[in-house]
Amino acid sequence: MIDAATEITTDEYHTGGEPYRIVTGGAPVPEGATVLDRRDWSERNLDDVRAFLVNEPRGHADMYGCFVTPPDPNEGRDGAGSFGMVFFHKDGFSTACGHGTIAGVTWAIETGRVVAVEPVTEVWIDVPSGRLHVLADIDDGRVTAVRFENVPSYVTATDVHIGLPEGDFAVDVSYGGAFYASADAAQLGVSITPEHLPSLVRTGRAIKSAIDDHASTDHPGDQRLSGCYGTIWYERLGTDDEGRLLQRNVTIFADGEVDRSPCGSGTSARLAVLDRRGELARGDRLTHESIVGSQFTGRVLGDGPPSGGHPSVRTEVGGRAHRIGSHTFTFDPDDPLGLGFQLR
Repeated sequence: MIDAATEITTDEYHTGGEPYRIVTGGAPVPEGATVLDRRDWSERNLDDVRAFLVNEPRGHADMYGCFVTPPDPNEGRDGAGSFGMVFFHKDGFSTACGHGTIAGVTWAIETGRVVAVEPVTEVWIDVPSGRLHVLADIDDGRVTAVRFENVPSYVTATDVHIGLPEGDFAVDVSYGGAFYASADAAQLGVSITPEHLPSLVRTGRAIKSAIDDHASTDHPGDQRLSGCYGTIWYERLGTDDEGRLLQRNVTIFADGEVDRSPCGSGTSARLAVLDRRGELARGDRLTHESIVGSQFTGRVLGDGPPSGGHPSVRTEVGGRAHRIGSHTFTFDPDDPLGLGFQLR
């Protein structure tokens, strides 16, 4: 559908440094009965729009965004959905996105799509992995923080050993709306800092590829949610100034994309591991720091329903998003670069 008449508008946000490009006009609304079905439809019908918005020179290899959709049918669930989101990135369409959830709810309140109620606005939104309960703190009309209860999170395997040219690595596999492999960065002999990012990306991609077809990444209810989405490198930093458990992470997802934020769905996946290993008491907060120093908070709320034989936990993740602008993107049919390019 990209041609000389194309004019796509977006609102731009970031959550903890991770971009979020929200399509507000000029593209079809994804079709389907549920947001997961709308993701399937988008893969077949909107991949050119995704590429147009993500590729250079309009985007970059670490760009992220969404198409806004109607909510799923309520089907007797608590709270009617306000809207849905189909997430996209440089390599396709993801099943979950915590930073996008925080930014999307902030956008919805700031633009009036959801009516702000002080001091806390309650929102239910639908994403491909399921319905999320979201609470937004409002102060003088401004969104000051957003926290969401994620879909049930659970561990599927611990200490899975992966042999790579860089060495042997032990990873824990867990689900937080997508499957992640968690690896202690000490195994790579580095700390999680920008100067070590090339080796973190290179080995993180290799771990993701090695675990992608592992049985631990099979979703028990829907194969469309299967497969390893990314590698979470973590680093133990003791406690923060408030005595909370403090860890730094960088998530290498899709094909080498780097999450600048502490990764929302990845935080849920980490919480499930920390709970399983007894490193974080129920109700205590984790301060999860990103490679750029931004922070999310997370905690385990309690037990969740069993998922394919795996005991699950209910997790809450919180952070803050900020608006950075708006765009109107057009297409020149004489442009020899077409839909754009990626250098990584």
